[in-house]
Amino acid sequence: MKTMKIIKLTAILFAVIICLFAAALMTSCGDLGSGDAETPTPDETDAPPAETQSETPPPDEIPDETPDETPDAPAPEIKLVPYDGVVEHIFFHEVIAWPELAFDGSSTQKGYDDNMVTVYEYKKILESLYNNGFILVDMNDVWSEYTNDNGARRMQKNTLMLPEGKKPIVISFDDLSFYSYMAGDGFMEKYIVGDDGDIWAVGLDPSGNRIVSQDLAAVTILDKFVKQNPGFSLGAKGCIALTGYEGILGYRTHFDRNNDTQQAKLERKQEIARVRPVVQRLKETGWYFATHSYGHINLEKASLNGVVNDANRWLDEVGSLVGETKIFIYPFGTRLDGNDVYSTGSALLAYIDLGFRYFASVGYEPFTSIKSDIPAVMLDRMNSDGITLRNSRERFLRFYDAREVFDPSRPSGEGYTVKW
Repeated sequence: MKTMKIIKLTAILFAVIICLFAAALMTSCGDLGSGDAETPTPDETDAPPAETQSETPPPDEIPDETPDETPDAPAPEIKLVPYDGVVEHIFFHEVIAWPELAFDGSSTQKGYDDNMVTVYEYKKILESLYNNGFILVDMNDVWSEYTNDNGARRMQKNTLMLPEGKKPIVISFDDLSFYSYMAGDGFMEKYIVGDDGDIWAVGLDPSGNRIVSQDLAAVTILDKFVKQNPGFSLGAKGCIALTGYEGILGYRTHFDRNNDTQQAKLERKQEIARVRPVVQRLKETGWYFATHSYGHINLEKASLNGVVNDANRWLDEVGSLVGETKIFIYPFGTRLDGNDVYSTGSALLAYIDLGFRYFASVGYEPFTSIKSDIPAVMLDRMNSDGITLRNSRERFLRFYDAREVFDPSRPSGEGYTVKW
């Protein structure tokens, strides 16, 4: 009897539970149904702009559902300390991408061997500079112009703020115009802006195939090196010293006085339009420009009128593209007015009137001198090239060891000796 009562109570309890569950289910279904019927579809004109329609971050920004318990530590803050010592300055020309084409026994071989370094050497030099504690600085940051107590404009050296233990160095590059005589001799042909926004170099390899690379030209190699070794720069890259007589950076932007046809004018206009974004991107990424004279003239032999005309033509055809610069890097290493370090002549004054303040020649040490009578800094640069690799190993040891960076593909034999 007791057992029958338990069974009946259990059955009643089970029935109550079933009824409650069914009621809840019907209520839930009813709510869902009415929601579908009453929720309107938004009109497309009410939708937010495309860029704000989704707040979902890109895939690389979506956090993991199970983040690491020990996230990466933030990058240590760079400690900057004042630096008032020597600022080194070395320079290059465009680098030789294919030594087998540059050193082929032709009439240009000796010039290439004397004045240029190969890609192999250039990369090793950059590695050595970095390993020896150097850091790139902008020449414009080393000195500045001020007004003295007499109201005259003069130049002064600045105190640089650098990472502790780093030594400043300026690197400049001459003649990055990819002159016509270099075509087919182992060099790339021009710089471009890639789809990724980076600077790339374009050229033909020894088989005649068109290639786009960041490993075969001076600018792109340095860009890539800084990206891989951010401690080599706080933002500065190098100074590009340009002539103008065959355009700039591989673009024929010059006005050819011997070809004044409408077609020539159109082609020049197109080249100017093509080079502008390259110049802009270079400036955005730490590069800056200098004049190397328009016609690569010999300043010791040119008349005052010739010097001034050359300067104005550079400003018109090149300065209009690269913007203002205060840097004049002398062609052939010669100086204005013969010896403008110790005297101030008419040609130097003409350049001062045009806004130039830094005047760089070629020397054996990091020489600088601030003029006392005009706002000008006179300085020397050390040439990193085949001549110094073969003959000046000791002088460059603080930068690199020529014995370790020398490219074995360079010419050998009579006229190509090595003094180490």
